[in-house]
Amino acid sequence: MLKDFKPVLGILLRFIIIYLVLLFGYQFYLNSFKAQGLDPYSRLIADHVMFIQNLINYPTQLYDDIPNEQVYFYVKKEYVTRMVEGCNAVSVIILFVSFVFAFYKGTKTFIFVGAGLVALYIMNVLRIVGLNVVTRDYQQYSKMAHDYLFPAVIYGSVVILWLVWIKFFALKNENS
Repeated sequence: MLKDFKPVLGILLRFIIIYLVLLFGYQFYLNSFKAQGLDPYSRLIADHVMFIQNLINYPTQLYDDIPNEQVYFYVKKEYVTRMVEGCNAVSVIILFVSFVFAFYKGTKTFIFVGAGLVALYIMNVLRIVGLNVVTRDYQQYSKMAHDYLFPAVIYGSVVILWLVWIKFFALKNENS
């Protein structure tokens, strides 16, 4: 009977191991930047958000709050939001990578993960830009946008990437 579940158990075990390794690695990364404020990856995202907002005529400056490990977005002469580590979507990225590698298919796994990471990075930056625009110009919708709309964007992106991985790569018959 256990023989029937062996493939599923293998996928599940791979997922759990990869997830835990990435999670502990990320926590180690965060701990190494504890005294410096926001970690460099989150800061890079904030910088890209600022760049895009300046491009679309939302003049933006960033203000560091090192003791609280956050960066404030100052948009059109108003503090609108703050960037904390949780905004960088790394937890979602770890889930994405763990899932795809659980269904490992050789070199194409690395290519798909690389492309997926780029797509998720772009979606996350655009998500934060959108949240800043909504918070700045449509304050009455900011809570709904922050709590429901924009999380749906990043999680929805991951689900779509997972579905693409499963349908077109992981379950694709190698002989056809």
